[in-house]
Amino acid sequence: MQRISTALALSVATLATGFFLGACNDTATNSNGTGNTQSSATPAVNSTTTTSTKGLKIGSLLPTTGDLASIGQQMVGSVPLLVETVNACGGVNGEPVTLVPVDDQTDPKAGAAGMTKLATLDKVAGVVGSFASSVSTAAISVATPNKVMLVSPGSTSPVFTEKAQKGDFKGFWARTAPPDTYQALALAQLAKKKGFKRVSTVVINNDYGVGFEKAFVQTFEKLGGTVVNKDKPVRYDPKAQTFDTEAAAAFAGKPDAVLAVLYAETGSLFLKAAYQQGLTNGVQILLTDGVKAPTFPEQVGKGSDGKYILTGAIGTVPGSDGKALEAFNKLWKDKKGGSPGEYAPQAWDAAALLILAAQAAKENTGVGIAGKIREVSAGPGTEVTDVCEGLKLLKEGKKINYQGASGNVDVDANGDVVGVYDVWTVGDDGKIKVIDKVSPK
Repeated sequence: MQRISTALALSVATLATGFFLGACNDTATNSNGTGNTQSSATPAVNSTTTTSTKGLKIGSLLPTTGDLASIGQQMVGSVPLLVETVNACGGVNGEPVTLVPVDDQTDPKAGAAGMTKLATLDKVAGVVGSFASSVSTAAISVATPNKVMLVSPGSTSPVFTEKAQKGDFKGFWARTAPPDTYQALALAQLAKKKGFKRVSTVVINNDYGVGFEKAFVQTFEKLGGTVVNKDKPVRYDPKAQTFDTEAAAAFAGKPDAVLAVLYAETGSLFLKAAYQQGLTNGVQILLTDGVKAPTFPEQVGKGSDGKYILTGAIGTVPGSDGKALEAFNKLWKDKKGGSPGEYAPQAWDAAALLILAAQAAKENTGVGIAGKIREVSAGPGTEVTDVCEGLKLLKEGKKINYQGASGNVDVDANGDVVGVYDVWTVGDDGKIKVIDKVSPK
């Protein structure tokens, strides 16, 4: 994968320094002062998928390296697949669509630099990304003033809803995965259903982790549960390498279960540390979407008895139940083989919304996309599940209501959607399997 030089990334980044420096440093801290200190990084950039200099140009800003690489690599193929499909049926506004992919490295500084490149050098109208909420926080602060529509397939922090309500994003933000206020509700309901009365929490110290923690605590208490470390929340530094202290604190107080809101790379180290201290015996581990990857149980490893440490852990993840899901799965199998991974349907839908909104607007600009994205996703038009059929109707001057692979993707005024959640567990063989679905109520 090609990388732009550090010098170029820094020179580009200075164009929007005022826009994103605050966002890069906007990190929550715990009572012990462990904040997220970011390292400098440059975005990895692939060449565009077409050589056309006209027509709609979009970008992707997704993690193929870093703490969320195990999930990012599952979803990153969706966007080029969508662009390939659209170009095969005539493109948008009479021209092929061009895609510029960027690896955000699961790092806010790399994400901000990548977004700056996409907005100011590549002149994209829309971007699929990012996945990590902390990276999207940095990216949207660049996208908004540059009038680039950002549609995230996975940034689930409730903070985005709050900022959208205040008008911070000026309509240039949406997401195809529901906010963690819904997932926290679903997981709290699951914990209640399982009979857990006393739960403690440990979260990665960023927008995603802290936002989830707050939503879960509030919901679980309303359901009659007790969060044993509510007054001393455990929030770990994403750059940490050892987690013995955090593990001891998270499992203190004899909880029935521990809610662990983690990313895969650092989360595996945390769970290993907890096991090695003998803290996990008799305590249910509750996990979230940030670690649901086939490789995660192996990352955490096996115990001295030869069994997977994560055997029996349960978690939630935004599910996919859209009317277009079957066709998407078939296309993926035909083109790539196997089945799409986590958040691949959400990434497909994010790209689809950008493209359909541009056609509806009859212009290849971020302003045009932002002005039409709710109309094509939640408007009163003809329901369509096929992107090419949607483009055909729009070209004829008709209105559509896109029904996605991940769900109905009815984007509201805050850029949010409501979805369902899969309940998953880790079996004795270390494999993850979905065992139920929950809808937050």
